[in-house]
Amino acid sequence: MSQPSPTMHRMTLDDAAVLARAVLIRQGFNAEQSQALTRAVIAGERDACHSHGLYRLLNCVSTLAAGKVVADAQPEVHDQAPGIVRVDAKGGFSQLAFEAGLPVLATKAREQGIAALAINHCVHFSALWIEVEAITELGLVGLACNPSHAWVAPAGGTRPLLGTNPLAFGWPRPDGQPPYLFDFATSAIARGDIELYRREQRPIPEGWGIDRHGQPSQDAAAVLDGALLTFGGHKGSALATMIELIAGPLIGDLTSAESLAHDDGAGGSPYHGELIIAMDPERFLGDTREHYMRRGEALFDAIIDQDARLPSQRRYAARERTRREGIHLPDHLYRELVELS
Repeated sequence: MSQPSPTMHRMTLDDAAVLARAVLIRQGFNAEQSQALTRAVIAGERDACHSHGLYRLLNCVSTLAAGKVVADAQPEVHDQAPGIVRVDAKGGFSQLAFEAGLPVLATKAREQGIAALAINHCVHFSALWIEVEAITELGLVGLACNPSHAWVAPAGGTRPLLGTNPLAFGWPRPDGQPPYLFDFATSAIARGDIELYRREQRPIPEGWGIDRHGQPSQDAAAVLDGALLTFGGHKGSALATMIELIAGPLIGDLTSAESLAHDDGAGGSPYHGELIIAMDPERFLGDTREHYMRRGEALFDAIIDQDARLPSQRRYAARERTRREGIHLPDHLYRELVELS
């Protein structure tokens, strides 16, 4: 039997941002952290990525209440090497650390052709497309990845070991077109989506996860207590393992299993590092840049000519719609946020 649709509360994006900042300030985050977090959750809600939208404020608050994030952290930027910038988030959320490191990353990418940003000691919950899109807005190609908590079983396994370990890529496009951009978890689905299914008491699709006994399950609560599965079997498992390595030990930070151990049952958001790479087409191509970027456009045109969809097209359409119509928040979530504010 299907569940009734929740009552929705309509808001403008500006009103939603005011509410988000009020929640964060009231709960103890400083102005800088609150502004950066608000920008992230409003971007998610604006683009109808509800599992990374205003709902995530509840995670921010619970993580702070659990003592697993520093509410007034001030990131420190370190010039690590000619092609590397490192930002110590000082135990704060990753958003402010990324914003602090982006200008240096962009400068290094334009000087060297390619550069990396390593964020350390950060708490993370947000979608990576927000950060990668900020890179493409500077005319650069971007790539980002990070571990999470050990919520995902490796291919053939029955116990959580890997993180949801998202991978995001962005390619700038000419004439004001939105970038070619994808951002996906290497698990079958983001854990936040399963949390929304649990809140709404809906069964999840087959193939998303297993219960604590290693048996397939469509019960969201049982999967959250058990393990998610990787997408594409061994292929997703291999990608997730790669991300564990290059955004964990390579940058001097934690794996997903170590992040979960650090949490020690507190229920906070993951604590780890993040690796972001920026590439400058101008430095790679010089005077031939426009010629080869047009080849990229030809590839996108060929995809669309087959009536295939470019990734993020639905998100960009949602962005235009919410700018006109505002957002629609489940009434129970709206009431929770108002109470927190």
